[in-house]
Formats: sequence, C-alpha cells, structure tokens
Amino acid sequence: MNESGQQPPAPDYDDKGVPGFDFVRDKIEGRYATSLGAGELAEDTEAARSLAEQQEDREKAAKDRLEQIRKSLG
Repeated sequence: MNESGQQPPAPDYDDKGVPGFDFVRDKIEGRYATSLGAGELAEDTEAARSLAEQQEDREKAAKDRLEQIRKSLG
C-alpha cells in the first residue's frame, strides 16, 4: 500500500486502472496463438479428415454433373 492507503496499480496498468498497450497486445497475441493451435489440432483428427474427404467427393460429383448438363445442352 502507498501513502494514501491504496494499492499501487499492477505493473501493466496505469494509475487509473487502464491496461497498457503492451499488456493488451500480448493478451491478444496469446489468444490468437491458442486459437491457431486449436484449429491445427482439430484439422488433424480423423473426423476432420473424413469431412474434408466428403467435401471433395461432393465437389467432384457436382463438377461431373455440371459437365453432363453442359454436354446435354450441346
């Protein structure tokens, strides 16, 4: 406690309790990195690979069907 009986602000905050730019930036970068890591882990699961394969199959079927329609129109 300081002379006025109040707690001094945390090192990353100013006297009014507002966080500093570096503190906020570090917090945002940490959350972004966590998000990227979670996304990468989710892509490596069996379910994610299965969904990706299903999507590819649907896209191929759609292209094939579109080609058939174009040929039938002449």
